[in-house]
Amino acid sequence: MSSFDNIPKISPDLDGKGLRIGIVIGRFNANIGEGLLQSCLTELLARGVAASDILVCKLPGALEMPLTLKTLAETGKYDALIALGAVIRGDTYHFEVVSNEMAAGITRVQLDCNIPVANGVLTTNTDEQAEVRMDVKGRECAECAIEMAKLLRTIRA
Repeated sequence: MSSFDNIPKISPDLDGKGLRIGIVIGRFNANIGEGLLQSCLTELLARGVAASDILVCKLPGALEMPLTLKTLAETGKYDALIALGAVIRGDTYHFEVVSNEMAAGITRVQLDCNIPVANGVLTTNTDEQAEVRMDVKGRECAECAIEMAKLLRTIRA
């Protein structure tokens, strides 16, 4: 027996039954966003989240995500939120501005509203890089949202 065996631990719980999930998805780079959404929804449903407990909000782009996430969080109706989309590097500094502000805003929503937000907004150099990542990232966001909602529920209890 290890000296660490008696330390309480919270194990990951990926059973989504009974959880309410809000998803925001940017329409910019829509083919990537839709791929992310499909893999995310498939995983949420496979893990027991009811379709009636999922809301999908389509937005113009990444910079609109933090406000929409904050508004969803403030309703108190959701156990976790998910942000999906793609910001793909162009020839200008705009990529950095959008990527940095979006990520900072998502983090701020989590901390200010005490709700987990899985960030599935891909920031890549090319369309091809985003296409390669979209299926895995969509599934990972579903798992992250469920796991974090369950973890916080356990901690708060």
